[in-house]
Amino acid sequence: MPALESPFAHLHLIRQPEQQNEPLQAFDAADEYLLNHVAELALPVNSRVLVLNDSFGALAVSLASTMQVTSSTDSFLAVKALEKNLVRNGQAYDAVSIIAASQPPVGPFDCVLVRVPKTLALLEEQLIRLQGQLAPGAQVIAGAMIKHLPRAAGDLLERYVGPVQASLAVKKARLLTATPQNLGPFTSPYPSRYSLDKPAIELLNHANVFCREGLDIGTRAFMPHLPSNLGSARVADLGCGNGVLAIASALNNPHAQYTLVDESFMAVQSARENWQAALGNREVAIDAGDGLAGQAPDSLDVVLCNPPFHQQQVVGDFLAWRMFQQAREALVVGGALYIVGNRHLGYHSKLAKLFRGVEQVAATPKFVILKARK
Repeated sequence: MPALESPFAHLHLIRQPEQQNEPLQAFDAADEYLLNHVAELALPVNSRVLVLNDSFGALAVSLASTMQVTSSTDSFLAVKALEKNLVRNGQAYDAVSIIAASQPPVGPFDCVLVRVPKTLALLEEQLIRLQGQLAPGAQVIAGAMIKHLPRAAGDLLERYVGPVQASLAVKKARLLTATPQNLGPFTSPYPSRYSLDKPAIELLNHANVFCREGLDIGTRAFMPHLPSNLGSARVADLGCGNGVLAIASALNNPHAQYTLVDESFMAVQSARENWQAALGNREVAIDAGDGLAGQAPDSLDVVLCNPPFHQQQVVGDFLAWRMFQQAREALVVGGALYIVGNRHLGYHSKLAKLFRGVEQVAATPKFVILKARK
């Protein structure tokens, strides 16, 4: 894979999760553009730099040897990538201060570098949290590939930070530089909430939660077909989002034991708060993680999953396939994985390669609900 060259470092970076013959690199032209721009700013050594949404550590690792870098991300996989890439490039794994996007950063920061996220609500929340955290003369510089840079990103920067200057395009990337003004105070519109009839619960959703304004149609199709009569089964909600599948299942299975995991810190934060609201102090494990990678083999009876079909802006079934493999490892013999998926994704044939029996539980014109038994 090509190295990332910048005025700060020559880096060899990997993506997370790793896969053999990785077709994609761990940085892009927007990372290069941001780093070249920071070099032109000639910040003093040890300046405090906040990096937001650094997918695999390209920005933070590049700057770590000369700046005091804080990296904030909503991705557990991004944290793992940053730590691994620091070590791969001769630095301590903790050379960068890392905070989950579910926690506010604490400044003052001399410079803020932003990779524009796919979910603009996350960007809005992050910009609101910059209030009072910027040093005098600080700049907020956002970068993205032009095809992933909506006009609304510039509008948010202007609303919450200050006047915005757009750069010329370089290698199909563009920067937006905002000059901070005292525009606040602002109150965050997040978390948002919506209610369900069956089960009768209210769900809270932090800014980066998938479908935070209402139940997504895949989950809506899945809900009536969740397994029942589970007794004291050990159940995992893999890619739990706001926790709705596990909560609905737990309400119908009072003796089952639940584990919820998601790679989004904001999803996990939402799931914890929703579980508490719906089920009080009922015992549960809810954690950010790399799917079921840390789950002991043969330790689960049931896995529920509404798998993602993208990682940031990259669309594909790699993450879903990996989740299916993790589920198979974690399930006991005779245990079952229940999933919902778009018909056209062909999950039935993929699951048949891993599990001894795959059956269609239900279907809608768009979705299928499948049960795969180990």
